[in-house]
Amino acid sequence: MAVFKKKAKKKPEISTSALPDIIFMLLFFFMVSTKLKEEDVKVDNDLPKATQLQDLDVKVQTMTMYIGKPARVQDGSDSRIQVNDAFVPIKNIIQTVETKRSEAKTADITVTLKIDDEVKLGIVTDVKMQLREAQALKVFYSGNKVEKLK
Repeated sequence: MAVFKKKAKKKPEISTSALPDIIFMLLFFFMVSTKLKEEDVKVDNDLPKATQLQDLDVKVQTMTMYIGKPARVQDGSDSRIQVNDAFVPIKNIIQTVETKRSEAKTADITVTLKIDDEVKLGIVTDVKMQLREAQALKVFYSGNKVEKLK
């Protein structure tokens, strides 16, 4: 009797010609669907209302400071300053500005103050004095635009 040997079948190769298209589609999907992390505001921030506001025209290195009462009761009841998701004491504002300058690799930095309506002027004055000592002289104040004040 004759013995028949089976031929080893070659497995078809997987086509990789569509692989770059799939990778770019996935990359595009994640770029579109991903939301950049915004700061978690930990203070009450009801901005004052104004009729004449201007937007910043140029993109500059900005540092945003939120000033208001903490949103959580366990953080206290006195007005606090928040920079980059953390509370900062007034005495550390100069160090915070210097850190931001070194990260941005520029001496020209703009500080945006978002101050709650109910904040007393004393803490704002203290912050402005610390910014002056840190040579952060470009300061902008944020507000909510309304058509007419009543």
